[in-house]
Amino acid sequence: MEIINSVMEIKNSEKLKYKRAEKKVKALKGFYVHFGIYILINLFISINKVIVYHYDNGQSWIEAFWQFETFSVWIFWGIGIVFHAAKAFDFNPFFSKNWEKRQIEKYINEDKDGFKKFK
Repeated sequence: MEIINSVMEIKNSEKLKYKRAEKKVKALKGFYVHFGIYILINLFISINKVIVYHYDNGQSWIEAFWQFETFSVWIFWGIGIVFHAAKAFDFNPFFSKNWEKRQIEKYINEDKDGFKKFK
């Protein structure tokens, strides 16, 4: 009976690993699609603003290029891209795994100290 249980646990473990890997791949794929769309749309908007709108209105190419409207979408959408990348690549500089472990140990030690007071 124990052998059957251990075989079932191994199969369940493999399924969980596969599902986690599949979820990770979907997150990465979603980020790459998002990033590709970001580049294409922003290139279109920038070219449209610089060449078509400003350049045709009598500004030089350099004057038309160095306007806030040219970069505003890049900047604000780029902030969203950074957060999406951080989530997709499991990057969290503020609340890393080490931080979590330290906090858990801290609270465990506080509980132990609290119990010592009542002994």
